[in-house]
Amino acid sequence: MSRVIRDPVLPVSETNLRKTAMRVLNGQRLVSTEVDYILRTLGAKATQQELDATVLRVRKMPWASIVQPE
Repeated sequence: MSRVIRDPVLPVSETNLRKTAMRVLNGQRLVSTEVDYILRTLGAKATQQELDATVLRVRKMPWASIVQPE
């Protein structure tokens, strides 16, 4: 019988996003608008790979698509 190895799921929190950004973006920080967008997009839980990919993707996105209209 083989074991299925799943990636650990982490809570998507501001602290975890900031730590991920510092690691993935070579010491650059996320601004609050980027953090809010990622929190809206990912939901409550995600894998570390999803966090990494989303942080990289949001940094390359146009600002108008990140900002939530009032």
